[in-house]
Amino acid sequence: MRIRLYNARILKKDMTITDGEVWTRDDKIEYVGAAKTSDQPFDSEYDIKGNLLMPSFKNCHTHSAMTFLRSYADDLPLQEWLFQKVFPQEAKLKGDRVYKFTKVAILEYLTSGVTAVFDMYFYPDDYVRACTEAGFRSVLCGGVCGDDKAEDLENRFVKFNAVNPLISYKLGLHSEYLSPLPLIKDVAELAKKYKAPVYMHNSETKREVEECIGRYNMTPTEVLYENGIFEYGGGGFHCNFLSDRDFEIFKEKKLWAVTNPSSNLKLSSGIAPIQRMQGEGVNIAIGTDGPASNNCLDMFREMFLVTALQKLATGDASACPAQDVLRMAAIDGARAMGLYDCDCIEEGKQADIIEIDLNQPNMQPLHNIVKNIVYSGSKQNVKMTMCAGKVLYRNGEFFVGDSPEHIYEQANEAVKELLSE
Repeated sequence: MRIRLYNARILKKDMTITDGEVWTRDDKIEYVGAAKTSDQPFDSEYDIKGNLLMPSFKNCHTHSAMTFLRSYADDLPLQEWLFQKVFPQEAKLKGDRVYKFTKVAILEYLTSGVTAVFDMYFYPDDYVRACTEAGFRSVLCGGVCGDDKAEDLENRFVKFNAVNPLISYKLGLHSEYLSPLPLIKDVAELAKKYKAPVYMHNSETKREVEECIGRYNMTPTEVLYENGIFEYGGGGFHCNFLSDRDFEIFKEKKLWAVTNPSSNLKLSSGIAPIQRMQGEGVNIAIGTDGPASNNCLDMFREMFLVTALQKLATGDASACPAQDVLRMAAIDGARAMGLYDCDCIEEGKQADIIEIDLNQPNMQPLHNIVKNIVYSGSKQNVKMTMCAGKVLYRNGEFFVGDSPEHIYEQANEAVKELLSE
């Protein structure tokens, strides 16, 4: 399958924009450059009409199947939200339900220009089935906790890193606060065995950090570090409350801090110190968190909040500039997930590309396209989403092997059944 995207503006890795066209062959980018003729036919050709082609967004922290709890457990702080509302309903989940709820999330990701997510949730076989049927890319993150066994995490790590080119798997804990010390040590041994990074929820709330200090006289980051979790890197989701020592650990181990501003605001959890992270060279990526706590899987909203909250928190209107944020959402997001072949539009890279419609009023005038995307862009500007060389969304239509109407019907029926049990 060969596709030609011509008459385009193209966002380069250095955040500059050039004119030209992009050719794809199967799942890879075959050519990027000035217009030219090809001695081989194309299966499809799209006139981009001066719109922008850029690497797709990568949602670096989410729980996709939690679409079933969207608007169900709102207006509560994190601990009550989790233990009183979320966990009791999650106990009723089954694999087929996770499959149906995930398919709803995939449609929403595509409308937001997302082609890959870093997902932590239950029933991975059914989750993977939903992703592969749709042609959607995902990195699964193990979320072991409580009485879970490290050997089960290892089995999933081996299995899902070989199941499909669109799927990969990272070692992970749910969090320090749900992980007994023996489990943390066992996962650290796995990280050492496979020379693999480990990811988890980390320092999301002040209460989480204070309770950890009460247990161990150390922060969550220190506990994980001292027990060998970060020997081969990894990262944390949220990272709102980091100590000076935590910053040293993040820099030493080259860890990724994945910020989730909408969810943190809605749960009143805190504001991550992104400006300081940038100043000290900490790696940063962006996620939405799940649709039960956000409630929206929209990377445009996240980008705006990342920069706007830093300007407010620091009292500095120049903090966290737009081009840095766009890089976090696309290029750095891919790298945080280990998707180094999906991080930019270059020959030989994966064809994970989106088209941003510049012929919309919120994109005019074109003083600065990058700033327009971050400060005034929205999902209405996503005209096309291509994953692994396949157009999955274009002009409001989905090409994921099933109709949106059927996906919504199946998910709503599953929600009614679950809530009635």
